[in-house]
Amino acid sequence: MPTITRARFLRSGLAAAAALALPGPARAQYGTPLELRNMTPTIQDAEPGAIPKRADSVIPEIYRRQMVLYRTDQPPGTIIVDTPERFLYLIQPNGLALRYGIRVGREGFTWSGMQRITRKAEWPDWTPPAEMIARQPYLPRFMAGGPGNPMGARAMYLGTTIYRIHGTNAPETIGHAVSSGCFGLANEEIIDLYDRVPIGTRVIVHQ
Repeated sequence: MPTITRARFLRSGLAAAAALALPGPARAQYGTPLELRNMTPTIQDAEPGAIPKRADSVIPEIYRRQMVLYRTDQPPGTIIVDTPERFLYLIQPNGLALRYGIRVGREGFTWSGMQRITRKAEWPDWTPPAEMIARQPYLPRFMAGGPGNPMGARAMYLGTTIYRIHGTNAPETIGHAVSSGCFGLANEEIIDLYDRVPIGTRVIVHQ
């Protein structure tokens, strides 16, 4: 086996570290093949049409909107989603961020990457995608916007994907892994976020 000198070893190690540090392409990695997915959410979701409870009566204090210290090199106005911690951060100046509690995709439905908000809608209609209908054939094919709509009070669409940041008719699911890949906020919170961010906002999702 050839001898590796200390200098050569250090050079190769530095090169490997540099390669790992290089930013990858700005694209999302979407989920897991259907046959490998765990379909069990961490909490039972509300049925379409259920009228939501008061958010402040069912959401733990930690998942309510609050200003926090947050160190990042991303500019103010960027949204960062921390999937494992169930938080969404709207970056503010001076090392601060507005933090919102969210519901996230259940196991096998999480994803990571960068997208931009390409459309916004108030009290959006809900048309479950074909993939969701295949898993849950009992779901309605269409539901008009309103308090009982699973999309909630507002929706912000991410790129050309099927994923969205939206409200929910089940605020008790905030902090849980429930969805098929979308990020849900209580209706009061999504209205606040919706009013703060324009179309074109950068959204970075960490898995």
